[in-house]
This record gives sequence, structure tokens and C-alpha cells, in this order.
Amino acid sequence: MQSGLYVALSSQMALDKRLTTIADNVANTSTVGFHATGVKFEDVVSGLGDKSVAFASAGETYLSTHSGPLRETGNPLDFAIRGDAWFAIETPRGPVMTRDGRFTMLETGELVSLEGYPVLDAGGAPIQLDAQAGAPEAGADGTLRQDGRLMAAIGLFEFQPGLNFTRYGNSGIVPFGPPEPVVDRIDAGVAQGFVEDSNVNPVLEITRLIQVQRAFEHISALIRDSEQALDQAISTLGPR
Repeated sequence: MQSGLYVALSSQMALDKRLTTIADNVANTSTVGFHATGVKFEDVVSGLGDKSVAFASAGETYLSTHSGPLRETGNPLDFAIRGDAWFAIETPRGPVMTRDGRFTMLETGELVSLEGYPVLDAGGAPIQLDAQAGAPEAGADGTLRQDGRLMAAIGLFEFQPGLNFTRYGNSGIVPFGPPEPVVDRIDAGVAQGFVEDSNVNPVLEITRLIQVQRAFEHISALIRDSEQALDQAISTLGPR
């Protein structure tokens, strides 16, 4: 097969991965705490000198780090993070980072996520409240008080998702290593009665989706034309 076809196929594989990530971003436009996925590609060169051929790499995913807009809900068990930090919840996969702060309190007083996973404090322990004392009042640093008594503090953590990160559910991220608790930082805090909406720009993502889809179709047509030209050459120049 001609090297040009290999190049076109590598480009098509890269575009297919880009289509998948954009479609996932669009599907999560309304997901609380969702951060968009991006993909970066590199040229992979095969051969030397005049015989070198450049292919598109398989691509590596990364997480968009800019915050989504905060939306007021008035629910005292809804929390949003201001700044660069994450909540931690305990799941079957271990601690998972999330920006989805829609929590609830069980009859036992345990603070849990919507899926029922315990919310962790800065030390990695589940947060326990007094179920009979009503909703807590949260300070900007995440401290939780009930009837004026300090009961617990929501843990805020910092970590680097890295390349080719692993999602858990819609808005959770599985950390590669132990996350570090945020301490003595005034640029990260908690807003009670708010949630962070998705940071996906739907108009921009749909525009990208159309552009990538058209590029994919163009490459498909190029491959088809190249195969037809190769077949005609073989038919014309081949032995009779």
C-alpha cells in the first residue's frame, strides 16, 4: 500500500478520537462539575531524509482546568469550589476527585455525594455530622458548623490529572497518586448554596464537531480516490 494511504489512515484515526472526545464534551454540557476533555497530537516521523514520512500520533487526552460558572441553588448542602481545588469522595475505586458538590446528609449524619459515596475531610476520613441538628453552615474554608459547634471540614485537595486520565462517572477523576490537601491558601475555598456548572462551551464544541466531521469525510474521500487510482494503475500496468 502507498505510504500516503498510511498517512491518511493515521489522520483518520486521530480525527475519530477527536470526534469522540468532542461528542462526550457536548453530551456533558449540563453535567455539574464536568471539565472538558481535550486531545493533543504529535507528528511521528518514519524513515530518514527524502524517504521520511510523517504520521499523526494516537493522541493524548488532557483535562481542561478552567473553572465552570457558579450557579446559586440556595440548597445548604450544595457546595462549589472557588479556585484550583477538588472535593474527594470515597468510592469502590478508592478516593475520587470531583468538582460536583451536590451533597446530602444521611439519617446517620454522614455527608455523601448524590451517588451515596462518603465525602472526605482533609485527612481522608468520611465527614460525620449531627443528623438532628439540621443543615450545617459552611465557612469559606470548608469548615462545617451546626448550632454554632464546629463539626467537621470539607476536604479540599490539589492534584494533577495528567495525560490520558481516567474518569469515574461523569465528573469524577481517578488520581494517579495520593492527592494533597489544600492548606493555608486564600485562593481556594468553598461557596455554600452554589454548584459549579460544566465548563464546556456548547457553541464552540459543536462548531469544532462540525469542522472535525468534515475533515474526517474529506480524508475518507481522499483514501477512496487513492485506492481507485491504485486499482486503475495496477489494471493498466499489470501483466496481461
